[in-house]
Amino acid sequence: MIFSAWIFSRWMAFVYLAAFWSLGVQVLGLIGSHGILPVGDFLYAVAQQEGAKRFWAVPTLCWFNGSDGFLLFLTWGGAALSVLFLLGVMPGLTAFVLWLFYLSLTIAGQDFLGFQWDNLLLEAGFLLIFLVPHPFRIHFKPHVRPSLVIIWLLRWLLFRLMFESGMVKLLSGDFNWAHLTALTYHYWTQPLPNAISWYANQLPLWFQKLSCALLLGIELFVPFFIFCGRWGRLIAFFGITGLQLLIILTGNYCFFNLLAIGLCLTLLEDEHLLLWQKNHSGVIASPKGEAIFYKIIVSLVAAVIMVVSLGLMGDELTHLSLPKPIEKLIEGISPLRSINNYGLFAVMTTQRNEIILEGSNDGEHWLPYEFRYKPGNIYQAPKWAMPHQPRLDWQMWFASLGHWRDNQWLMVLMERLLQGEPSVIRLLAVNPFPDHPPAYIQATFWEYHFTDFKTRGSHGPWWRRDIKGLYCPTLSLTQ
Repeated sequence: MIFSAWIFSRWMAFVYLAAFWSLGVQVLGLIGSHGILPVGDFLYAVAQQEGAKRFWAVPTLCWFNGSDGFLLFLTWGGAALSVLFLLGVMPGLTAFVLWLFYLSLTIAGQDFLGFQWDNLLLEAGFLLIFLVPHPFRIHFKPHVRPSLVIIWLLRWLLFRLMFESGMVKLLSGDFNWAHLTALTYHYWTQPLPNAISWYANQLPLWFQKLSCALLLGIELFVPFFIFCGRWGRLIAFFGITGLQLLIILTGNYCFFNLLAIGLCLTLLEDEHLLLWQKNHSGVIASPKGEAIFYKIIVSLVAAVIMVVSLGLMGDELTHLSLPKPIEKLIEGISPLRSINNYGLFAVMTTQRNEIILEGSNDGEHWLPYEFRYKPGNIYQAPKWAMPHQPRLDWQMWFASLGHWRDNQWLMVLMERLLQGEPSVIRLLAVNPFPDHPPAYIQATFWEYHFTDFKTRGSHGPWWRRDIKGLYCPTLSLTQ
């Protein structure tokens, strides 16, 4: 497991780099001092409510400094640390700081950093700290024997991720998962389709149903091969990795699928990679005292993770009451977001509504703002975004599923556009008012659907749409 663990840790460096870089180019517009959800306002409200308990209830380094400069330090500093970790510079210490920086940002990010893959990165990143247990040494080659306990905790994380994702689909009672028709909606209703999504949507019904059955089979049954010996783990590796690659081809889920593939690497033995001899003479072990202390810490971490993760799974899948001590433990460590439940698309969305923001100077002639990745212009091909996550585009998809009163951040976004706030405007692809902000802004509501081959032809639209009305009241700064 020496070389496969080394490969996994380097893969995690790339995932961290993608996550921090992606956030760095948009963090000020999202949570900066003039952004949509300023972190300073958020922390002030938490302090008023939580008092002295705020530091554990909302654990972020932004308590010490919530300035725009510090947010940039956390994001680009995290990117720089990812490179150092990739090079093997003080890996244990670097892994800890990476986890701490990302935890701080996910807390400060509020609605914009509450995704399951943010929590998955924190959970995998927390375990990574113990996979490279020598904080002040420099390792450029794979020659440190990893803890098998940590390797199995990473495999357990992969099992939970996949199995829970399958179970939530079954337990939801959703008609489309039960009748294998979910993928006839998925490609065009998912948050950010790409161009391949359009072509996948044109496949015949029998193929969509077969694909849905295979997806459920991989999520529900293949994870058990993780516990079935060396060859079983090899089957799980190819099955789960293959599914992740297909998802990458047909959707934009930022670094999520890359992280899942990274977890799959822990299923491989060094012999599978054909690059490492089992009895390598360069393998080193920790000093005796350090090894004993490390084993004690790892044992404690493993015990907590197993108790909490089993409790969370039991609560999610059976909804039975947990023993009070376990409830207290879960409640106590939940702010760290490093032991979680998983499961996407429990209920398949069967309609795509889009919010189109439009500005006007006279209240009669309206010009649309175009986002970088979310659908707007029906002639614009769906774009490839991963491993980048345009978090505002994602939140617009969630807002379209609900009411504007439940998405007050959208009203702030509209206000920022009326003010012509540069950090927010940079989150968009097209600003139709480059010289001065509009006097009015409105959010129209449209129903979108992919077109077919006949309609699109060689230069036709990728989407068709129908107006549904206004999403929320028209705004102006003079109101």
